[in-house]
Amino acid sequence: MWLKLKDKVAIVTGAGQGIGRGIALQLAAEGAKVVVSDITDMAEDVAKEIKQRKQEAFAIKTDVSNMQQVQAMVKSTLDHYGRLDILVNNAGIYPQKALSEMDEKDWDRVMAINLKGVFNCTKAALLSMQKQGGSIVNLSSIAGSVIGFQSLSHYSASKAGILGFTRAAALELAPQKIRVNAVAPGAIETPTTQQSMTPKLRQQTEQAIPLKRLGQPEDIAKLVLFLVSDDSSYITGQLIIIDGGWTLQ
Repeated sequence: MWLKLKDKVAIVTGAGQGIGRGIALQLAAEGAKVVVSDITDMAEDVAKEIKQRKQEAFAIKTDVSNMQQVQAMVKSTLDHYGRLDILVNNAGIYPQKALSEMDEKDWDRVMAINLKGVFNCTKAALLSMQKQGGSIVNLSSIAGSVIGFQSLSHYSASKAGILGFTRAAALELAPQKIRVNAVAPGAIETPTTQQSMTPKLRQQTEQAIPLKRLGQPEDIAKLVLFLVSDDSSYITGQLIIIDGGWTLQ
């Protein structure tokens, strides 16, 4: 069987659950050696799951807002596998709070993880990627990059910032054969959304989506697989919306 990512090495941040877990499993299934990174110990469970499928992975606990930890994550990757081809910047938080109630700490925490984390991981990965080229996918959101949502001004700003970073980085890194793209999910069924959505809100959301369902982590994972594989070798600097048509209305 031909595997799209055979012999490639990938880091997926925020891969302990939800979208990140789905991406890590998908990349491993296509032959990548996956570094499962998360701030929680759930990364170990995902790496174990990959190994049980006879695929390669190891877990590392990383706070993406801390450059020293990020550099250690990349060093561990190179120590294990000798190279780095793919970086998926998925780690992020989604706290809801009204702007009138938000304080500086709330704002700084979201920016440090969601936006600074993308910079930290990209910066740390460059030295290795510059040797052979590579692909970076940043998880943005329809919030901020496409439309606005109440009580998510800090989150929306961080995700809009990811889009700007993606476009600038794509231009700068293209001569080094490093592609950079962004994905903007809509409502995706993850442990976080399951906890935050009442049955009524879920029904209302599904009715607002033309395809009449929430997205699944596998939907995002398949798009990320396309963007990090040679199938998308002429695509860089783009934002791809994956929301079931929600933002068309």
